[in-house]
Amino acid sequence: MKAQLDELISKISSGCMQADDVTRIADEAAQAYADPHAFLAANPDINYDDSFPIPLGEWMVVGSLPETVLFQADSYEALFQQIVESFGPEVSFVLKPKQLAKVEPLKALNRIQVQLASLSPETKGYVLLDFSEPLDDALQAVLVYSSDVQRVMALAVEVGIYAAPAYDALKAALADE
Repeated sequence: MKAQLDELISKISSGCMQADDVTRIADEAAQAYADPHAFLAANPDINYDDSFPIPLGEWMVVGSLPETVLFQADSYEALFQQIVESFGPEVSFVLKPKQLAKVEPLKALNRIQVQLASLSPETKGYVLLDFSEPLDDALQAVLVYSSDVQRVMALAVEVGIYAAPAYDALKAALADE
C-alpha cells in the first residue's frame, strides 16, 4: 500500500511537495492503515479517535497535506481564493474569486474548472477533485493534472480514499435530487 500512497500523494501534490515529504507521509499513512492501534501508541501526539468518519491512515494523508495541496473552505469563492493563492502572483487568473460570490454551486464549479483547464497546457490543465471526507469545512479538494486524473482515481480506489472530479460529482448529485 505504501507504493500506491506514495504515487497518489505525488500526483495530487502536482510538484508542490518535496519527494522526502511525500515519502514520509506515505510511510506514516501505510503504518497507520496496517496497525492503527500500534501507530497511535507509538505517536501519542496524533489527534485521532474512533469517532472520526475516516480511517487513521486516511487521516494521516489528509492531515499532512499542506494548504497548497489540500483546499478546504465553506464556499466556492473561498476555495478558489485558496487555489489562486497557491499558484502565487506569477500566475494570472481571468476568473476572480469575488465573481463566484453569488453564483449557484454548479455554475461556480464549472467556472473554476474552465479556468483550471486553461492552465498548464503540457498536462492539459488541472481538474479539481473532491478528496476524502470533509471534516470541518463543506468543501475539500485537490488539484490534479488532467493527464493524471484516471491514474489518481484508480489509486484512490486502491487505497480507499474517496476522490471524484468535483464538477462531475456535483452535477451527478444534483441530477439525483
